[in-house]
Amino acid sequence: MQTYVRSDSVVSRVIAGETLIVPVRKGVGDLASIYSLNEVGSTIWNVLSQPRTTGDIVASVEQEFEADGQRIAHDVGSFLTEMVSTGLVSDTGASE
Repeated sequence: MQTYVRSDSVVSRVIAGETLIVPVRKGVGDLASIYSLNEVGSTIWNVLSQPRTTGDIVASVEQEFEADGQRIAHDVGSFLTEMVSTGLVSDTGASE
């Protein structure tokens, strides 16, 4: 499994229970590209404070939310793909 971690080029804050992520480019926040995460996305974001495998992330989501395990695994995979493509999350390239 791949290992993922938050990108060093973003800042995030929880405001009114919502996780907001702002990319930082050349030392300045890119306010045109603010991302807002729902509860599940926020759970994944919190887990990614340290490098984690896809399996670790799926297990964390399964502990917090009641849903089919296969559905969670699919949704986590889709979320990670999108986060990597926007540069908010880095794929460390390591695998178990």
